[in-house]
Amino acid sequence: MKKSNLIILGMVFLSFGCTENYIDEIIPVAQGTDITAPQVTIEFPSEGTLIRVTEDVTAINIKFEVMDDIEVESISLKLNGNEIAKYNDFKDYRRVIKEHLHENLGNGAHTLVVEARDLSGKTTTKTVNFEKVEPYKPMYDGETFYLPFDGDYMELINIKNANVNGNPGFANGLIGRAYDGASNAYLTFPTTNLLSSEFSAVFWYKINAAPDRAGILVIGPPDTNNPNNMNNRSGGFRFFREGSGTNQTFKLNIGNGSGDNWFDGGAAASINPSTNTDWVHLAFTISETNASVYINGQKVSGGDFPGVNWTGCDVLSIASGAPRFAEWGHLSDGSLFDELRLFNKALTQEEIQNIIDAEKP
Repeated sequence: MKKSNLIILGMVFLSFGCTENYIDEIIPVAQGTDITAPQVTIEFPSEGTLIRVTEDVTAINIKFEVMDDIEVESISLKLNGNEIAKYNDFKDYRRVIKEHLHENLGNGAHTLVVEARDLSGKTTTKTVNFEKVEPYKPMYDGETFYLPFDGDYMELINIKNANVNGNPGFANGLIGRAYDGASNAYLTFPTTNLLSSEFSAVFWYKINAAPDRAGILVIGPPDTNNPNNMNNRSGGFRFFREGSGTNQTFKLNIGNGSGDNWFDGGAAASINPSTNTDWVHLAFTISETNASVYINGQKVSGGDFPGVNWTGCDVLSIASGAPRFAEWGHLSDGSLFDELRLFNKALTQEEIQNIIDAEKP
């Protein structure tokens, strides 16, 4: 058979196949009736979002989704009443997922409105209110860390969120909200920019004597000899409590590089949790030659020592001795914590009292 005849025969078979529907034909489908209005979801920001950064003006990445049963015609974004974006060209006209970067968000309360319209004229409007919080400015000389516990675990000077272990919560605090401790719960932060030859910590505390011993604040080095139950006291500090349901004593241990120094005030540094149910103010200071512990502005223990050693001290633990001070069972604290501040100086008694007076209702 000639080549030309083969080509003609192939074309006949192809034509026959097409007419017999061996190859699907494209059949138009009616669009249908537009029944429902668009559905609008704002992924970010959500209602009540607090945006905290160190700048007075920042960018915000707005994320939203619009769905319609037939076709989305247009989407409008308004911030505080001003249109900041308009969309009317979509690759997928039934489901639109978008992000919009708004670069000039200032301090204060803001209202975001996303309005979507479909081809039949139906519109849906979604609104969220959020706030760009004014950056916190340190209130006291030498203040390097401020954690107010006002519904989140963000430290406001360095704008860092805590690493949260377990399931702590929040309760009514001395000012706003407070950290509410729970079993096997605590917070950690890296110690970057927190360590110096002098150091102080101040905070408010409402004691829960169960368990009868707990770590309160700890910065310590790792324990390579006992990695699963650490207790290396050659550096950093351990501030903790222990005793009974009627007597809890606050103690401070500081590592000096070659050993450790103890500051235990005994009865003067103790409270009775069964009768003392109010907030107390706790503070301790470390200088190059001396350390002191204060309760409600009164010095309850202290003395000379050769200075703190910070070698390997890369983790701050709040409301537990874990992970660096665990061997003796000073673990999670079920107490309340509020208004935690750290300093790169040894505060004087007068400076501590000034903080108490400024914060106490």
